[in-house]
Order: sequence, then C-alpha cells, then structure tokens
Amino acid sequence: MGKKILVVEDEKNIVDILVFNLRREGYDTLEAYDGELGLQLALDRDPDLVLLDLMLPKMDGFEVCRRLRQQGRTTPVVMLTAREEETDKVLGLELGADDYITKPFSIRELLARVKANIRRSSMVPAAPSHKLELGRITVDEQAMTVSKDGSPLDLSQREYELVHTLAAHRGQVLSREALMEQVWNYEGYVGDVRAVDVAIRRLREKIEDDPADPKFILTRRGLGYAFGA
Repeated sequence: MGKKILVVEDEKNIVDILVFNLRREGYDTLEAYDGELGLQLALDRDPDLVLLDLMLPKMDGFEVCRRLRQQGRTTPVVMLTAREEETDKVLGLELGADDYITKPFSIRELLARVKANIRRSSMVPAAPSHKLELGRITVDEQAMTVSKDGSPLDLSQREYELVHTLAAHRGQVLSREALMEQVWNYEGYVGDVRAVDVAIRRLREKIEDDPADPKFILTRRGLGYAFGA
C-alpha cells in the first residue's frame, strides 16, 4: 500500500489536480473540503502527510494544524496558501507546520516537497553521544536539544536541525539551497527557498539576544547563512 496523503482544500479543481498527480506517483489520497472534516480525517485515518490549505470553511488551516499538534500528532503538514504575507508563514511554522508552498505552485515542486517531508519523517535519526560546545550555545546531538547560557531553548525539530546544521559547519556559509537539501531533505533542490528565510527569522526570535542584531545565526548577503558564536 502506498503512502497516504490527506488533501484539505475547498477548491475542487485544485483537489482534482492534486489527487490525480499524487495517485499517479503511487500515493493513496483522502480528501476534505473544510477544516472540520480535515481535522477529523487527520486524527482518525492517520495519513502520512497533510496538504493543508489556510483559507477553509468551518475551521481555517491554522486552527487545524494547532489542534493536530495539541493531540500530539507529528504528521508532516505542508500548508498551501495564496497569501504572500510573511506573518502567515511564520505563524504556520510556529503552530507546527513542517513546510509551506505558495499558490500558484508547480506540481513538480509540490511533489518534491511531499516526497521530502515523508522521507524526513520516516528517517530514524542517529544517536551520536557528543555535544557541540559553541560558546554560549550548546548543541546536544543525542538529546537533539540546543541550550543557551545553560538553559534549553524551546525549538521545533526543524529549528533544531537548522542550528545543528549551521553549527556543524561553523565557519562556513551555507546557501539557502544547501539548507533546503540538508535540513528540508530536498535533493538537488531548485525552487522557492523563502521557507529558509522564514524559518531563520523565527529561529532568531528564540536564540538571539536581539533578533535585529543577530550574533549566532548570521546572514552573508547574497550567499546564505553561517553560524557565529
């Protein structure tokens, strides 16, 4: 049996296109045209991934994602949005979404994101036993936690992976495309890399003394990001 994708979207033409292409790639699909049914199916049918529109009848995508995470479900959620506001994307990531894609999107890019998020969620992480001591920042690779001045930071899994990846390459600049490949698991990624900027912005709010003047997660204009502690 193929991996199961739940599509929660109120525009039937978009659902039809998504379902056709997902099934052609070997996925099984479930469909919901409003947020309430989408949440119910996500909880009852345990899909391998949820494609979740933001603007839905009965319950919006933000609330669906929030309630799903409140129930302790770690199902990968990729949000679909026609809106460009960065605040929407930050809020979606903060509520527990794993990724987002902005309409109109290419089917090729969407399928790449679906594949990457499913692959990432099924990977069993190695359990190295050492810590990266980086001045005020400590990355515990076994516990998969990050501490600042001895106090643990409340990071999502992806935020941890961002810190870990940058810290493990301390002194190197990693491009957005490289981060998409290493953190988001998008092999040979070519496409929208703004998800990196959104995630970095949210991460800085948690790790920096002053997010407007970062000292740990540094921007190298035109090149990418680097860790500096």
